[in-house]
Amino acid sequence: MLGVANNAVAGLNIFACEPEYAALAKELAPDAKIYSATTAMQDPHQVQARPSLIAKMRQADLAICAGADLEVGWLPMLQMKSANAKVRSTDQGLFFAADQIETLDQLASVDRSMGDVHAQGNPHLHFDPTRLQDVATSLTAKLIQLDLAAKADYEAALASFTQRWQAAIPQWQAKAAPLQGSKVIAYHSSFKYLFNWLGLEQVADLEPKPGIPPSSSHLASLLSRTKQGDILAIITASYQSERGANWLAERSDLPVLVLPMSVGGNEQSVDLFSLYDSAIDLLLSAKQ
Repeated sequence: MLGVANNAVAGLNIFACEPEYAALAKELAPDAKIYSATTAMQDPHQVQARPSLIAKMRQADLAICAGADLEVGWLPMLQMKSANAKVRSTDQGLFFAADQIETLDQLASVDRSMGDVHAQGNPHLHFDPTRLQDVATSLTAKLIQLDLAAKADYEAALASFTQRWQAAIPQWQAKAAPLQGSKVIAYHSSFKYLFNWLGLEQVADLEPKPGIPPSSSHLASLLSRTKQGDILAIITASYQSERGANWLAERSDLPVLVLPMSVGGNEQSVDLFSLYDSAIDLLLSAKQ
């Protein structure tokens, strides 16, 4: 453990499982050393526990992850191989965003036949600004717990973020108002929080089950659905295959929108604020 004086100067070493939490950590702990284990062009469910990731986790004072079992296929392996006791328990330096809020789509029970679903709810909560604010507040408490000497700095950073974030929310809502009631086809639950917040309805799923690529018969049923003429667009995330979406688009004359799943998902998305702006602007482009 770093000495108090040294810790205040050096800042914490933070391992973020996804780029949205690296971006949030940068807002709340600007002096920290922050490493993102994944990029917005990677499926966060499917990550290899590479030696470079193990080495980064070994150095971490704090690991920030989405939770709700999003990282269940790789985080436990990193924890075991890094042998870093600090990031093994949420009592210490392990933080799950989903533990801080009420997730959407929680399930009483799950089995393999249901595909890639999460019993603890949808983990892609970073596209709900109110929930993300709650995560930011909880994360600040965790930062203070681990680095008490810098308490005033963390509180000031949270106040700054909160002021800017709360000012941005009504602006986003006003800009996105024309999207209210729009219907879309998208990949399972990637943007559920975004659609829920902005009042869009996902009427069909590009995958027959989460994590299962679309079959020709499934795509044919989606094509039949598009004939009702009320679909705004077909939506994929920056890391998802566009093959099924493009097949459907060619036959239905609908646009395919590739939304950034996280910070770095496209050139515009350099932080959390521009991530929201980019996603809303792309959705609005289908209205023109």
